[in-house]
Amino acid sequence: MARMRKKSDLPTKTCATCGRPFAWRKKWALVWDEVRYCSERCRNAKG
Repeated sequence: MARMRKKSDLPTKTCATCGRPFAWRKKWALVWDEVRYCSERCRNAKG
């Protein structure tokens, strides 16, 4: 069985809109290089 990782051990990025740091999520595993925004709200407000 796989061991759990601490959130502090996960890779992080800074949101392009709000500037806040956000951590890797399992749903972003295949597209982590393309993720730029921390949430849908920031993605919609990118203008």
